[in-house]
Amino acid sequence: MASSGATIEDVKYRVKPGESFELCLPPVADTTIGAEAIPLDVVYEDDALIVIDKPAGLVVHPGAGQPDGTLVNALVAHCGTSLSGIGGVARPGIVHRLDKDTSGLMVVAKTDQAHRALAEQFADHGRTGEMERGYLALVWGAPSRPHGRIVAPIGRHPTSRTKMAVLSEEKGREAATRWRVAETYGHGKDGPLAALVECTLETGRTHQVRVHLAHIGHPLVGDPLYGRGFKSKLGKLPEDARAKLAGLERQALHAARLTFVHPVTGTLMEFNSPLPEDLAEIAVTFKQL
Repeated sequence: MASSGATIEDVKYRVKPGESFELCLPPVADTTIGAEAIPLDVVYEDDALIVIDKPAGLVVHPGAGQPDGTLVNALVAHCGTSLSGIGGVARPGIVHRLDKDTSGLMVVAKTDQAHRALAEQFADHGRTGEMERGYLALVWGAPSRPHGRIVAPIGRHPTSRTKMAVLSEEKGREAATRWRVAETYGHGKDGPLAALVECTLETGRTHQVRVHLAHIGHPLVGDPLYGRGFKSKLGKLPEDARAKLAGLERQALHAARLTFVHPVTGTLMEFNSPLPEDLAEIAVTFKQL
């Protein structure tokens, strides 16, 4: 504050000789991550890392509006202090993330050595190594070809800060996704109603699979951000199928495959996870159309 007691709001205010100021700092926030007994589906664990199958609805780490009840809180309870500190106080051991409503495989580092080695593999995304991340996605419609590759830069949406979007090379970051149609459903005069698509990341951008599949005209079933224009598809379904889809409260995306080189032993680690029950039920519903 200036000596007059007025609060300075003008960022261009020029200090004058003889003036005194008082700086008020907010209290230091408690950054301790509490341990919470949240059940974890542990797929593999050793002294260097842990691989878990994350359920939909679980946030990966604390943040604005989500101070607790996260995967990190569960990991602190499970692993104690044996988590890498490279990710920071709020993200111990976190090498990569999944959206809250995306289920599937994640690897978490227990040591700084493991964290650095895994981070290098994730940055490379298999271009020179063995690291690979594969997803299963239920999408509206089906691509006209059996497989392909989407190369389209991704960046923050110009008008909606909660969304990502395909942008020009100058404004977006390089992003590439390989895809293959595994199954199609509900064949009619307009083609398949939906499809199960396998996607493999060549880069790791925020919302990459969701944005890229929507970009080619096949957004994820249940996606509230990138699939809003496809709600009319529900009207073409039988009543029981509409009811099941209405009960799906998340995007139909599952991290089904994870491959990486163990940062200590050098062994190639491969993990696979089938569609969880909620998405498997939707796939069965589509098969019956």
